[in-house]
Amino acid sequence: MSDLTHLTIAEAADLLARREIASVELTEAHLRRIDAHDTHLNSFITITSDHALTQARAADAELTRGVRRGPLHGIPLALKDLYDTAGIRTTAGSTFFADRVPDTDARAVTLLYQAGAVLLGKLNMHEWALGVTNINPHYGPSRNPWDPSRITGGSSGGAAAALAAGLCMGALGSDTGGSIRIPASLCGIVGLKPTFGRVSLQGVIPLSWNLDHAGPMARTVTDAALLLQAIAGYDPDDPVSVALPVDNLLATLDAGVTGWRIALATDAHFGEADPEVISAVRRAATVFEELGARVEAVDLSQGREAAQMNALMTTSDAAAFHRDRLRDHPHRFGADVLARMERGAQFTSTEYILARRFQSEWRRRLERLFEQFDLLLTPATPITAPVIEGLDAIEAARQLTRCTAPFNLAGLPALSVPCGLSAAGLPIGLQIVAAPWNEARVLRAGRAFENATQWHRQTPPGW
Repeated sequence: MSDLTHLTIAEAADLLARREIASVELTEAHLRRIDAHDTHLNSFITITSDHALTQARAADAELTRGVRRGPLHGIPLALKDLYDTAGIRTTAGSTFFADRVPDTDARAVTLLYQAGAVLLGKLNMHEWALGVTNINPHYGPSRNPWDPSRITGGSSGGAAAALAAGLCMGALGSDTGGSIRIPASLCGIVGLKPTFGRVSLQGVIPLSWNLDHAGPMARTVTDAALLLQAIAGYDPDDPVSVALPVDNLLATLDAGVTGWRIALATDAHFGEADPEVISAVRRAATVFEELGARVEAVDLSQGREAAQMNALMTTSDAAAFHRDRLRDHPHRFGADVLARMERGAQFTSTEYILARRFQSEWRRRLERLFEQFDLLLTPATPITAPVIEGLDAIEAARQLTRCTAPFNLAGLPALSVPCGLSAAGLPIGLQIVAAPWNEARVLRAGRAFENATQWHRQTPPGW
């Protein structure tokens, strides 16, 4: 209680429900922390102090009347700056949208508001979400709280930095090739990419219509589950939303993994990682064995081609979405984003069709894998956070998406949880993947791992 910004969502929700703290008190604590530290970290593009305090006062008033909307009631959150917010600018990290103020909220934002959440602001991101460094030429780079000379990862890098530094309690990101899980891994937090179609993309500025996923980022698996529970579900206004029921994600969260059969990717593709990363992931696999699961090595070497096809489709879709801007104002894009979009525009229809065919084959192969296994374990990122200075953003995208992009292509639920620290004191992430619509399973596994380890409790030095 000495620092309200150290609370988890679950802890704060309990205190709010018992009226031991107020939402205004909690919100003010986070706004003070943002004011003190974000000049250095640069995790926010827009801070909505007045809006947040208005929402917090309304949340407190409802609690005083005995009205509690759920565990997110009065909780201060933040949004990657590609979620439309009525009356609040939404830039997508670009100059094109620097002054764009939507009239309506994205569907996921509406659901958060209905749950009583408080909006602290809009988070920095890689321009147009097309990159994984969060070195934004227009709004400046987000910096990793574990070492501010290093990247946060992206494109949801502002969210990861803000969470690791205690500037917000939870966030929504987006993930097309790893943009939730990569920064989660590099900043030592939790990030979940749900199944494609599980969370509405209505009002989320697109990168790829075929590969985008919206999802939660938090400091614990329980908090990620609370966020997903609030935003998941069918939306008839989103053409890729799927009308399937959403599990009670909290009901089995602490049920463990005893008797589960778990696959560990050890092939040349997923195994091509820094030795410290491989060692941490193997230790994590041992933890699952100690928890009563059976772990077996599997070969998923087609993951390399899956990552390549994901990149082809991502850049092609981006070039299509931005075709007028690319034609009329190419100079307004950052260099790495422009280069990737121009490459995407060069792919032929035949190449795109073949990528879509591979996508179907890859998804089927993974569906068959999950007929035998409950889960798949891989590194979340093959390396820890590289330094900002001199970084090749395009090469970083190729390297950092290696383990995450294959599961965007297949649309499967995938979770990144902290599983170690390197000798340099940098976070390492474990990726947990399951069959479609099994968010409850990956969260249950992530929670079991948290219960058996302390990595999620590690915080950046000085924070």
